[in-house]
Amino acid sequence: MDNSQDIERRLLELEVKASFADDLLEQLNQIIVRQQQQIDRLLREVADLRQQAPEGAAPFRSLRDELPPHY
Repeated sequence: MDNSQDIERRLLELEVKASFADDLLEQLNQIIVRQQQQIDRLLREVADLRQQAPEGAAPFRSLRDELPPHY
């Protein structure tokens, strides 16, 4: 009888763990979907910004490349 109860307890623990794993997998899938949507939106914004930039414009320069006036 003790062996039967032990098997039932272990089976219940495995079912609980499997349930938590399924929930976690679903949450991770939702996060991936949201991240892909954000990536797609950002790619569209970058493409829009590139189209707005004038063709003959000077390339972007970082302010770190310029020396401050006191040098």
